[in-house]
Amino acid sequence: MDLVFHVDIDASHEAIYRAVATEEGLKSWWTADTEADERQGGKAVFGFNGRGTVFRMNIVELSPGKRVVWECTGENDEWEGTRLEWEIDEGLITDRGLWLRHTGWRQPTMFSASCTSTWGALMYRLRDHVLGKKPGPMWTE
Repeated sequence: MDLVFHVDIDASHEAIYRAVATEEGLKSWWTADTEADERQGGKAVFGFNGRGTVFRMNIVELSPGKRVVWECTGENDEWEGTRLEWEIDEGLITDRGLWLRHTGWRQPTMFSASCTSTWGALMYRLRDHVLGKKPGPMWTE
């Protein structure tokens, strides 16, 4: 099962890329508890609710201005083995947009359903961050 999202972002490919490929960018719209290498082959760790939930990723691909791919490696059974693929492309309304594909889910569950709505909301926070609206992270600890 795969989760797929798209949002138009009227900003440069580089600005969109920084929002999903850098620790500073990720902290600005997703979770303040972010540790992310900014190199292919590196690691990223995302903590939520005082590290009550932690997602760990291997950074598989960083193609500046184009694409970011992570593999989920542990601490959450349902995310383990899934992939997050961010692809900057043409938008439907603007010249630029961002796709998120969260692929490799084993089966639909209550948790995957929750992730679907959460990712939907996060895509608009990400867009607002890139556009300078400063939404702040959805999770502050």
